[in-house]
Amino acid sequence: MKDDVKKAISFLKSCGMDPEQADIDTVAQSFLHEMERGLEGKPSSLMMLPTYLAAEGDIPKGETVIALDAGGTNFRVAAVSIDSKGIPVIKNFKKFPMPGTEEGKSVSRDDFFSTIAGHMSHVADVSSKIGFCFSYPTEMLPSGDGRLITFTKEVKAPEVEGALIGKNLLDALKKNGIRNEKKIVILNDSVATLLAGETGHSGQHFESYIGFILGTGMNTCYVEKTANITKIEQDPKLPAHQIINIESGKFAAFTGGSVDQEFAASTAKPEESLFEKKISGAYQGSLALAVLKKAADDNLFSSGTAASIREIKTLETITMDGFLHSPYNPDNLLVKICLEEDKTAMYTILHRTIERAAKLAAASLSATVLKTGKGNNPLQPVCIVADGTTYFKTKGLQPGIQYYVKDYLEKRHGIYTEFVSGEDAPLVGAAVAALLHKD
Repeated sequence: MKDDVKKAISFLKSCGMDPEQADIDTVAQSFLHEMERGLEGKPSSLMMLPTYLAAEGDIPKGETVIALDAGGTNFRVAAVSIDSKGIPVIKNFKKFPMPGTEEGKSVSRDDFFSTIAGHMSHVADVSSKIGFCFSYPTEMLPSGDGRLITFTKEVKAPEVEGALIGKNLLDALKKNGIRNEKKIVILNDSVATLLAGETGHSGQHFESYIGFILGTGMNTCYVEKTANITKIEQDPKLPAHQIINIESGKFAAFTGGSVDQEFAASTAKPEESLFEKKISGAYQGSLALAVLKKAADDNLFSSGTAASIREIKTLETITMDGFLHSPYNPDNLLVKICLEEDKTAMYTILHRTIERAAKLAAASLSATVLKTGKGNNPLQPVCIVADGTTYFKTKGLQPGIQYYVKDYLEKRHGIYTEFVSGEDAPLVGAAVAALLHKD
């Protein structure tokens, strides 16, 4: 068994895919450099998008707002309020498929927004305020609206790119018969997650907050001094601090291995979201399959297993994760096609692929914490508010990320962090943004 593990590790190193080849300090410092360039408006793979949202102020209690969450797979809608104890109350929750995610089908701009407006019909009259968590790269405006830059996560609605999300949705609501005036604020899922972290944590004092999403996609945000965002006009009306949407999935300074590059070239947008394609749930299964196919071609497996791997067209992340959780489950595709003599090697490859993802995610988080300049006091750590199905469910990912962050930041920099999570963070954060937003 030890020889099988060694052979698998040797194979991963030969194609640049082993976690040992991802040095946290090197990646973190490169990430930090890209962050600084992005804030200055210099060429950078990190967009560093200002949100004009300040993560401060007392959240109004008892007021109901409409909260929307457009994720990589699902669109969620609910009526949300914050009770007297600071606990979110969610009512009238419904979930629908995200428009533009149906395989092989693209949707128009009108159909995209009319579909969303239709999904809101059951809560359209509960409030004049809407918080819309829109989980795609978006240029935020001081008004609270946002202009979509590009879709990621394989969403197919090209006419929406470049459009104002809030204005188009409000227009669609009016076309659907909703006549009362509404105010809308657009925010990213990582920003919503950060804001959700400000609820329900009485008795704790965090010096700063970071929002971290690892689900279908991945992203991070943090609180920055507005004076440090030199690429925007320093208007005195702007808040002294505001949340920055990093769009960390686009980080490109870590090229990875040969399989990373071959896999990225096979996706719909080969040059985009390169970091995300090494980490997130939308790509983990497909990347793992690419690694397994490479291993089959390099004769790491027996001829029978190798032949079966070559016949696999697609591999879902949940299937890959299922093998790691239950390598003897006869219903799992990989268990079915993997001969017993090859099982240790396959497990090692998949396990270390996830460990590398944890290490890379930890490097980006560590850089973000360093950028805040906070967390030197263990009594007042930086709060990392984490959310996403991939983060919570993929075997080894959550503990791996937390271990690498703690090991790197505390040992090398004397900086303290605490990971927290909350249910329905994108919806809750969207509601908090609607409640805090000022015209």
